[in-house]
Amino acid sequence: MTDGDASGPTTADEWDADAYDDQHSYVHQYGGSVLELLDPEPGERILDVGCGTGHLTAEIAEHGATVHGIDASAEMIQGAREQYPALSVEQADARRFEAEEPFDAVFSNAALHWIPDEDHDDVLASLSDALVPGGRFVAEMGGTGNVEAIVEAATAELAERGYEAHPPWYFPGIHEYTPRLAAHGFEPRRAVLFDRPTELEGPEGIHGWLGMFGDSLLGEVPDAELSAAIEGVADRLREEMYDPDRDVWVADYRRLRFLAVKE
Repeated sequence: MTDGDASGPTTADEWDADAYDDQHSYVHQYGGSVLELLDPEPGERILDVGCGTGHLTAEIAEHGATVHGIDASAEMIQGAREQYPALSVEQADARRFEAEEPFDAVFSNAALHWIPDEDHDDVLASLSDALVPGGRFVAEMGGTGNVEAIVEAATAELAERGYEAHPPWYFPGIHEYTPRLAAHGFEPRRAVLFDRPTELEGPEGIHGWLGMFGDSLLGEVPDAELSAAIEGVADRLREEMYDPDRDVWVADYRRLRFLAVKE
């Protein structure tokens, strides 16, 4: 679940799991610090929401925890099963997920922002129900201002072509999201909003990002015009985001990371 991130845990959009792993491995690599905050213990039952192709799910299992991963994308779940056949994963909608038995912790990396604003209360209710009292919820998602420059460039380029951009993401701030957590029985213990400039490798890095994650953003553009539109967005961002000396694009990521405990 997900911005260059893990697949959306509540949508069944098609994903190219191989391209996701090959070109966007930074998603799970950056998730390592979120995993440290989770600090999984042997014997714990942990739910990974928006598990994608299973890399972080497997790392949780390596700590001795019993982990179950869910993702809305059949392609991502298939990728996880192929790479980690011993993992327990399933295609499931986080808004309506029902645990057979409660979990000690819920973990989510780079996935929750794919859930529309209006659906987050359903997700938080579902995840609260899935936890034991005192269970922890550790997550990182896009925060206020995440990929703002990319969205602005896409909006301008599409407007010039007679189309409207449709950003699909929900990027909340601390003061917006912690009350939502509290409303569903979570006590926020830690929340931080921070900039994390993220490198997209190669001269086509932003093109690959838009191709992987921009389906909804660029959804009105006809297929015959899509390549030109992506190039137009790249041209608008080149001066700000492309470093020719290192041959990398640097995307304007901002993250919201939190730890909350079910009361």
